[in-house]
Amino acid sequence: MNKPRSIALQLILLFTLAAALLLACGLGVFYSIVVRHAFAEDNAVLADKMFAVSAALRENGPSALAAELTARHVWEHTTYWIRMLDPQGRTYAQTPGMDRLLPPEIFPPPQKSAATIGGLKDYRTESKLFTLVALNEEFGSQSYTIQLAQDRSSDEQVEKDFALLFITVLLGGVVASTLIAIIVTRRGLRPLREMTESLGRIGPDQLKERIGSTGWPRELQPLAIAFDQMLKRLDDSFTWHSQFSADLAHELRTPIANMLGEAQVALTRDRTAPEYREIIESTVAECERLSRIVDNLLFVARVDSAREPIARKWFDARAAVEKIAAFYQMVADDHNVTINCSGDGQIYADPDLFERAVGNLLDNALRFTAEHGAIRVAVLKSDTDFEVTVSDNGWGIAAEHLPRVFDRFYRAESSRSSDGAGLGLALVKSIAELHGGSATIQSELNHGTTVVLRFPVAPSGNQF
Repeated sequence: MNKPRSIALQLILLFTLAAALLLACGLGVFYSIVVRHAFAEDNAVLADKMFAVSAALRENGPSALAAELTARHVWEHTTYWIRMLDPQGRTYAQTPGMDRLLPPEIFPPPQKSAATIGGLKDYRTESKLFTLVALNEEFGSQSYTIQLAQDRSSDEQVEKDFALLFITVLLGGVVASTLIAIIVTRRGLRPLREMTESLGRIGPDQLKERIGSTGWPRELQPLAIAFDQMLKRLDDSFTWHSQFSADLAHELRTPIANMLGEAQVALTRDRTAPEYREIIESTVAECERLSRIVDNLLFVARVDSAREPIARKWFDARAAVEKIAAFYQMVADDHNVTINCSGDGQIYADPDLFERAVGNLLDNALRFTAEHGAIRVAVLKSDTDFEVTVSDNGWGIAAEHLPRVFDRFYRAESSRSSDGAGLGLALVKSIAELHGGSATIQSELNHGTTVVLRFPVAPSGNQF
């Protein structure tokens, strides 16, 4: 298994490499300039020296120059070694000891003019470096050859020392760059460590805490905002699940308590057959209620996990709505409530789920509409979606409850939903969203409620 890469180590390495590269380039350019300047200066001095020797030969003659050359002592430090050859190529005069270090045959061919210095030659002995040049000079009718050697051993040593200094400075710069990179990286990543420590202190009981977006570097502010938003979502989810668990326990406890109580009462004494039948019928009713709650919960859970199959097809929405209204017409007649259907159009949806959603809306409307009330179901097709509107003139819902009426087990008032589980509207919204649509509600106390289902016109959404 590969170890995770360290951002700090990568930053340190990149910073060190960049600094080393820049330092090496800078020092390399500086070293090249210094060395080239030193060689150019030596060549200029060498040219001046050759010009001076040539002038001395022309003005004073070979004897005077020879006397000057032989006047030096062997033990004296000599920077320039000079030899003068006669027209026959024999040594006429030279710096003492020159024949031992620099024999005549190692010099390059002589130049014809001292105006420009060319044809330089480097010659290395065991411990010294020389630059050699030769020149032909006329005196009278005779042609003499001047051989000049410049001792550049000290310059070479300076170059070596400078190269060593270059390497030392480079290594020191790399070490210093590494230390600086470590310090800068640690300081730069300190807010990230502080954020990590802040997040590490947050547990299930501290989900309401926030790390805040202020006080952090600009680069970390989006991360801080994202973490706070995530904590809010987790907090809302924990709260919702806790409330959902409590509501579910409450909904299941009531029918179970009813069945248990009736059974315990029935066992206290012998009863007649009609009494046992009444108890059994009550138990069956409670079991059916439990079964409806469980079925609705399973359906909503499957919708949330995108596992509820959708068998979409085109069908007549007006005919489907009238069929559902006819099913609830008997209950409506018992309450003296009228159901009116209007509109027409073809809808692309799952017929069974469509009937279930509209049926739930009609069931809610019938339960919360007073006698002699009216329920209207309208279908309308537009360019973007297909709308199914179910409206009544019943009791209505207070404005503070509207944002949560689609939540599972939410009840606006206990009196309104005492015979339900608070899953109807949640199931309706899940069916609409499963088709890629939406569900909205508008209501006003004592004026009625309107629920609008919107389905996409074109085939879209999840298909399984």
